[in-house]
Amino acid sequence: MPALLAFILGWLVLGAVPASAHVEIVSSTPGDGARLSAAPPLVSVTLSENIGIQPGSIKVVDLAGTQVDTGPVFQPGDAAEQLAVRLKPDLPAGSYLVEYAFVSADSHPVRGTFAFVVGTGPLVTSAGAVSAATGTDAAVNAVSTGVRWLAYLGVVLLGGLAFVVLCRPAARTDPRARRLLRWGAGLVAATAVAAFVLQGPYAAGRNLEAVFDTGLVADTLRVAYGKLLLLRLAAVAVLALLVPRLLRPELPDRLRSRYENLAMVTGFLVLLTFSATGHPVTDPIMFVSVSADLVHFGAIAVWAGGLAQLALCLYRPTPGEDLAPVATRFSRVAAGAVTAIALSGVVLALRIMPSLPTLWTTRFGLLVLLKIAGFAVLLAVASRSRRAVRRSLTAAPAEGATKTMTADLRRLRQAVAVEVLLSVVVLALAALLTVTPPGG
Repeated sequence: MPALLAFILGWLVLGAVPASAHVEIVSSTPGDGARLSAAPPLVSVTLSENIGIQPGSIKVVDLAGTQVDTGPVFQPGDAAEQLAVRLKPDLPAGSYLVEYAFVSADSHPVRGTFAFVVGTGPLVTSAGAVSAATGTDAAVNAVSTGVRWLAYLGVVLLGGLAFVVLCRPAARTDPRARRLLRWGAGLVAATAVAAFVLQGPYAAGRNLEAVFDTGLVADTLRVAYGKLLLLRLAAVAVLALLVPRLLRPELPDRLRSRYENLAMVTGFLVLLTFSATGHPVTDPIMFVSVSADLVHFGAIAVWAGGLAQLALCLYRPTPGEDLAPVATRFSRVAAGAVTAIALSGVVLALRIMPSLPTLWTTRFGLLVLLKIAGFAVLLAVASRSRRAVRRSLTAAPAEGATKTMTADLRRLRQAVAVEVLLSVVVLALAALLTVTPPGG
C-alpha cells in the first residue's frame, strides 16, 4: 500500500500540467495589429478551451463605436475551440476594434480587445470605441462572492445529515436538528437562484441593475454554468423532499435504505454542480481534479456540518440523552473526513497551482496558505475536542469525578464552538479562491 500511494503521488507531481486560469485567445484572424489591403469577410479567434457558442461574445466596431459585424457568433470549421463573426461587406479603410467577452468553463468572465487596420492608414484604437463591459463591476463581484460563501454554508448545513443518520439517531425527532437541515436546503436553493441571475451581469461587466435584463438571463441559460445551476436547484429540491421522509422514526428498514441511497445520489449531484464549475475543470486531466474536489468538498460538508449539529446538542442537550456514544461516533467520522480533506487538498494543489513559487508569490497562493493555516488550527482544536471526549464523555463517571467531567464537557463545548467559527472562516476563504485565478 505505501508503494502504491508513493506511485500515485509521484504521478500527480510529475504528471501535473499547470491548469489554465481562464480561457485564453490562442490566435486570431486577423491578428492583433494586422494591416490588410481589403476588409476580411469575418473575424475568428481560436481559444484555449472549448466553451461552446456564446451569443454576443465577439463584437467588431469602428472608431466611432459603430458595430460593423453582422452576427451571430458561429464555428467556422471543425475545431470546437474556434469561433467567428461575419463582417458587413465593403467596409471602408480604417482601424477596427474586436471586443471579446467569453465565460470560461470555470464560470469566470474573460474580456479583452485587439485591433486591425484596413488600408494604408495608421493603426488606431479609441478608448471610446471600447465597450463599458471591460471589467467586472465591483458590487456585482462582491455580491457574487458572498453568494458563493452562503452556498458553501448551505451545503455544509446539509452535510449535517450524515451526523444525524450515522451519529445521533435521536436527532431524527429533534426539531432543531431538522431545522438546520432545512436552512441548509433553503440556502443552497436561494443561492442557486441568486447565482443564476448574477452570472449575466458578472460576465458582461454590468451593474446590479442588470439582473433584470432578460437577455442576460437567456445568455446564462445557454452556457454550461447556467444549466448546472438549474441542476443544483432541482437536486436540492428533491433532497429537501427526501430528508423528512428519511428521518421518520417509524420508517421500515427497506424504505430507509432506499431513501438513504436517493439522498446520496442527489447530494452527489449538488456537490458535482460546484466541482464542475470551478478551477478543477481547467485541468487537462479534468477527471482527477474534479474527483478530488468532490471528495474535498464532500468531506468538509460532513465534518463541518457534523460540528454544527454536535454544537447544537452540546449547548442545548435533550434531557436524559447520553451524548457519550454520539461524540464517540462523530470522532470516528471526523477522523475519516479530515484524512480525506488533507489528501484531496494535496491533489488539488498539485493539479491546479501553476507552479510551487505561485504559492507565495500570487494572491491565489496566499489564499491557499491561509486556508491551510485555518485547517491546521482546526485540527489543533479538534484534537482538544477528542481529548475531552476520551476523558469524560466516553467513560462512566467515577465517584467524585463529577466536577472533572463538568469541566471537560465545558472545554468540549468551547472547542466545538471555535471549530464551527473557524469552519465559517475557511469557507469564506474557499469562496474567495473560486473567484481568484490560480496564477493571479
